[in-house]
Amino acid sequence: MIPSLLAFHVFTIFQLSTALRLPKISGNATPVQAAASAAVSVSLGGVTYVNQGLVGFGRIPSNFTESTGDTLGGIGSAITIKPGTWQELSNGSFTGTLVVQPDRGFNVISTIDYQARRHELDFVLTPYYNSTNLSFAAAQKTFALTYKNTVLEVERNNTKTSGLDPGAIRAAAPGFGTNPLADPQMPIASTAEPHLSVDAEGVVANADGSYWTSDEYGPYIYLFTADGKLVQTIQPPAAILPLDKKGNLNFTANVDPATGRGANQGFEGLTLDPTANTLYAILQSATIQDGALQYTRLLAYNVSAPTVSVPLIGEWVVPLPVSSSGKVEATSEIHFVSAGVFLCLARDGNGHGGSGDNIKYKHADLFSIANATDIHGTSFDSPATPVAPKGKLSNSVTPATYVSFVDYADATQLARFGLHNGDPDDNTCLDAKWESLTLAPVGDTAPNDFFLFTASDNDFLSTQGVSLGQPFNAGEDVDNQFLVFRVTLPGASPSVNKAIGL
Repeated sequence: MIPSLLAFHVFTIFQLSTALRLPKISGNATPVQAAASAAVSVSLGGVTYVNQGLVGFGRIPSNFTESTGDTLGGIGSAITIKPGTWQELSNGSFTGTLVVQPDRGFNVISTIDYQARRHELDFVLTPYYNSTNLSFAAAQKTFALTYKNTVLEVERNNTKTSGLDPGAIRAAAPGFGTNPLADPQMPIASTAEPHLSVDAEGVVANADGSYWTSDEYGPYIYLFTADGKLVQTIQPPAAILPLDKKGNLNFTANVDPATGRGANQGFEGLTLDPTANTLYAILQSATIQDGALQYTRLLAYNVSAPTVSVPLIGEWVVPLPVSSSGKVEATSEIHFVSAGVFLCLARDGNGHGGSGDNIKYKHADLFSIANATDIHGTSFDSPATPVAPKGKLSNSVTPATYVSFVDYADATQLARFGLHNGDPDDNTCLDAKWESLTLAPVGDTAPNDFFLFTASDNDFLSTQGVSLGQPFNAGEDVDNQFLVFRVTLPGASPSVNKAIGL
């Protein structure tokens, strides 16, 4: 039996057919009333948003392998619900297919020649609203997952992509096929192996089956067909490109450039407003020249005609949260909510598989650009003009309004699903690297309520791992964890429903 099929049999404890026997909500209790702690309400732009608490938990074992034979790791880098798959069942459960995207493979020591890919996971969500604490094993039945398939991604001429750190640059090229837009200078693994280097982070599913992917190396945005072929590349303004002291591009993630995105701090988040055909990308933290890491940038592109023209139509400064010790909690993902309003996953590096097991800040927050200054097309798009010289935001720039919202490390909510924060540092401890968000509607009975799905990136950490067909031992086992919250997001229905094909 090949490794992927063996792992699939191990994984059957999480399959859709697993019978779910959970305590029911008694009496006429609502989800908010049944939760073990009070719902959290916040106000943004005069609108009230509510976190009703954790309602689902799932995991994929660290040693599970996918159809190529490699470990199915890192999949929390980006997730989205495949359009047309979301469905409510008569028993109160929901089914669908998650599209999940790993980054550049198992690279604790160095980067590897890992081909970019997407996976599909079928799921059954059976929301749990009771205040009684579930065991860790029972909790996993609230969000049951089944591996479905993998699509490998290629660039021009069906050449495989790579996760290797870019050691060279490919010159700009004319349009490819019927695409009139030219490829910009591209990050490639090396001149000897000129494969496009991709450190994939954000993902957006389109109704036609294609996918947008944001990348940390460029930082660029790529459009791939449903079967994984590259058809478009978006290059950001010069202020965001990694430039050396001579003004030349250097895409390496090993060291910071002189200006532009920091090393490993590229387009970490990607989201779409499908009602306006606007694609948004956010840097993980501020550019090198911008003077203060907390002032990151959100960019907007018109993608109504993605193979004809993809103009930059907006750019704003988003102030990320800062800890009491002065550490910036960088963003790992964003998700469009409604006009000008976004969810933002900001976090520290603590948790299982991280730099420490005691989480201080891991949130899905909210921000609004309604009153923020649009800086696109201004001098701020040049690396010579920082938005925050000497760490102080320019007087000419009004940043987005940012508010705290969903706390992943809420002890009471975690306990309801057999999870915890801090000691012991085992597989019931909340993972460190949460990097993805997606939304789906609860239904007609609560039109402003949504399920907020989020997943962790386990960095492929396994004592029984397989990478590029070779076994490895990373020294610890970190599962891919999934959390599902129920949230009230007024105004989100048009964008969420259209994004998932409702």
